Amino acid sequence: NGEIVASVATSPGTRNAEGIWTTDQAKRWFDYTRSIGGRIAVTEYMNEPTLLGIGGAAGHYGAKEYARDSKIFAEFLKKESPGTIYIGPSGAAEGVPQTPDLPGLKLTPTSALMTEIGPLFDGFSYHVYYTRSHRCARDEGTEIKELLTQDWLDRGKVANAYFTELRDKFLPGKPMWLTETGEASCGGDTWAAEFVDSFRLLDQFGTLAQSGVKSIMYNTLASSDYGMIDEETYEPRPNYWASLLWKRTMGTRSLDPGLPQTSEMRTYAQCMKGSPGGVSVLLLNLSKTNAQTIQVPIDGSRYTLTSPDLLSKTVLLNGQELRVGQDGTVPHLQGKKFQKGKVTLQPLSINLLTLPSAHNPSCGK
Repeated sequence: NGEIVASVATSPGTRNAEGIWTTDQAKRWFDYTRSIGGRIAVTEYMNEPTLLGIGGAAGHYGAKEYARDSKIFAEFLKKESPGTIYIGPSGAAEGVPQTPDLPGLKLTPTSALMTEIGPLFDGFSYHVYYTRSHRCARDEGTEIKELLTQDWLDRGKVANAYFTELRDKFLPGKPMWLTETGEASCGGDTWAAEFVDSFRLLDQFGTLAQSGVKSIMYNTLASSDYGMIDEETYEPRPNYWASLLWKRTMGTRSLDPGLPQTSEMRTYAQCMKGSPGGVSVLLLNLSKTNAQTIQVPIDGSRYTLTSPDLLSKTVLLNGQELRVGQDGTVPHLQGKKFQKGKVTLQPLSINLLTLPSAHNPSCGK
């Protein structure tokens, strides 16, 4: 029941003889969506205009032409679907200094696009991948030994800070939308489908929730290594289970977890979903050898995700393997109750504690 967020076709076939974008294909798409009972809730004009060649606008097409066509689309949108939120520019390949270069692709910086376009959008959108996968970067890609390091996990935060600064300059006060993200561009590395990437994913969720990002849109549901579901077997991968656990337990208001971030443990807190006054706390134990111990002042339930191996596709919830039923039914995610006091977090574990009786005034009554 999710709402539709997309961009429109901008390839050469959508342009007239002068190279100016025309509305014909976009109108057909909006009309068809309405005809089947749908609604386009949010739209961008072009996907990743910082890489104009990918968007079908190569040659002499630059920031000025992008601004011109974005404004044409804005006028079209006001008439065709005035309730649709218009966001942009959905820049990519910026903000993560460690990402290998893109040979053969010209980068038009987000700052150049926004300088030409002005305050047109209702929200500021951007894309982030933590690196390029080995199928594109070859020997320049990220190595397994880097995957739980502070440098690796911080890349999402670094990119968000980069784009937030641009938002503050060009669209002050407008919400941030992360409309495409994943472990690595070019389909993801093989470990994007394995348990080790769930630490990165949930750390990104926690970090961006604290930063006030409006929405995170993950690439993809079921395609290549970074898909949340295997595209051939349709079996959920670790990131599916991690995302589902977040969705079922975490509300939308961020809190101070009251615990320091260290090289071995990262912590985030949100108001608990569906439980006024309740709090949910995410604790990522990144240590390969050391258990972590925390003191919890009230009773609650814990959800601990582990795996036999970091590079395994198997995920255990409180020691039991997570699998869908033969009919595709997703199992109920049942927490394990604990009493107040000391809680131990085993090495290389993802832990989510729900505290429904926290009575946190920021989370309702």
